[in-house]
Amino acid sequence: MNPHDDHLLNINRRQILKGMTAGGLAFLGSTALSQLFAADERGATAAAPLFPNFAPKAKRVIYLYQEGAPSQLDTFDHKPGLKDFFDKELPDSIRGGQRLTGMTSGQSRLPIAPSIFKFEKYPNHQDGLWVSELLRHTGRMAGEMCVVKSMTTEQINHGPGVTFMQTGHQIPGRPSIGAWLSYGLGSANQNLPAFVVMISQGKGQMQALFSHLWGAGFLPGEHQGVQFRASADPVLYLNDPKGMQRSDRRKMLDMLSEMNRREAERNGDSQVLARIAQYEMAYRMQASVPELSDLRGERESTLALYGPDVRKPGTYAYNCLMARRMAERGVRFIQLYHRGWDHHGSVVRDLPLQCQDVDQAQAGLLQDLKQRGLLEDTLVVWGGEFGRTVYCQGKLTPTQYGRDHHPRCFTMWLAGGGIKPGITYGETDDFSYNVQANPVTAHDLHATMLHCLGIDHTRLTSRFQGLDMKLTGVEPCKVVRDILA
Repeated sequence: MNPHDDHLLNINRRQILKGMTAGGLAFLGSTALSQLFAADERGATAAAPLFPNFAPKAKRVIYLYQEGAPSQLDTFDHKPGLKDFFDKELPDSIRGGQRLTGMTSGQSRLPIAPSIFKFEKYPNHQDGLWVSELLRHTGRMAGEMCVVKSMTTEQINHGPGVTFMQTGHQIPGRPSIGAWLSYGLGSANQNLPAFVVMISQGKGQMQALFSHLWGAGFLPGEHQGVQFRASADPVLYLNDPKGMQRSDRRKMLDMLSEMNRREAERNGDSQVLARIAQYEMAYRMQASVPELSDLRGERESTLALYGPDVRKPGTYAYNCLMARRMAERGVRFIQLYHRGWDHHGSVVRDLPLQCQDVDQAQAGLLQDLKQRGLLEDTLVVWGGEFGRTVYCQGKLTPTQYGRDHHPRCFTMWLAGGGIKPGITYGETDDFSYNVQANPVTAHDLHATMLHCLGIDHTRLTSRFQGLDMKLTGVEPCKVVRDILA
């Protein structure tokens, strides 16, 4: 909502409360008082929600972020003609003077490295989808997926690249996309956070992950992502300390909430109200999180969809299953980070292991969502921060090659939640080096995701340092309507 309206809303509450006598406050009562503050506790937009602007197709998002940049050439962007160019120099007409990273700028040559992996064609609603042999389970879900081969970005290094994909800006400090959705739509479940983050470790070189990627930036703090740990106890300090009963915790929390409410009445600070909401959420999570992570009620046939690692907390398979369970319980934005896709000199060795980590689990997630009727209103997004070069980084042999960072083109896929199923969108040139048709930027992707959730991206704003800030920034961007169902 308009931050000026939010500010006035807080002033009106404060003025009303200050003007009331003690007897008036007693008459108002704790229940009415809690209702009076409920809008701020749920988030700024809950008091007078402006979103959705129109009927949404999706109610929630599961974002399967592959941190480190998967090689499009070895997964979804099939270029069989490259076998005739093995070890030949990348033509200057294709490179077009593009800057190189420090990892390949010192090489005397840029030899072309065709993918060593076989591709298979899977039926979709067009003329089929070519998928690497490393992702056979995912390929079988081609009829549900929209594969975008024409993603492009200006970021060439991991830090700004990941930050840009997650916050719409390459410099840390902006709200993440999950925080924007929490701010704009509020929570659909009062017992779990609106925005949850889970991290799994892959098999390749890993880049650092920082909490600003799921932070709230200049939005109220309650909209930041809550990270679930890779253990049987997913949230720290959730259990009561030894010697303390749940009733004791409730009394302590009530006393603390009363102190914070008085402070909020005194100065109208919305962050104090956010703190109350976070304490209350933590209390409710004491009951909801153990139930969420208890898999004893899952059928063996369901667990088998996700693969053999599904019972191991912290694995990608386990996190995918948890994502489905969170989707059922109304979590608005579920972010999975899978690390280990940074394959500079080890594509042939490490990429098969990395794909084995994710292939069955993500295909199982799509299948599970579909058979439960959840896929139609759950938007699933898969991809990394940029792509990989067609030329080899380091020594090239017929059985070994590496790939450097490549921002000009990369592949992502989406499914469910208002996305047209079984299609491919966009094209790259014969070298998977430049976008040849229908380029899609990160801001285009964000605008499209928001559209699926019923949000006009130009209207989801928050005033900061005198400006109406947006996830999609100030440069022109578009909703990619050709991929909408």
